[in-house]
Amino acid sequence: MKVPSLSYKEIVSTLQRLGFIVVRQKGSHIRMQKRKKEKVLKIIIPAHRPVKRSTLAKILKYAEVSLEEFLDNL
Repeated sequence: MKVPSLSYKEIVSTLQRLGFIVVRQKGSHIRMQKRKKEKVLKIIIPAHRPVKRSTLAKILKYAEVSLEEFLDNL
């Protein structure tokens, strides 16, 4: 399954459904985090339209979210 090319708004709203919260935005980058057991997952989303597919793949890797789980919550 291929990683889709989405806008940052769609990515942020989907990650919020998965439990991430927006911590802050500085310029064109949005910082999100989620507490997972004893660690805190921190990710940065570029505010671009669209976000490159390779960038989204890295975001999902750092967020420890599978592509299938992400697409189900899209």
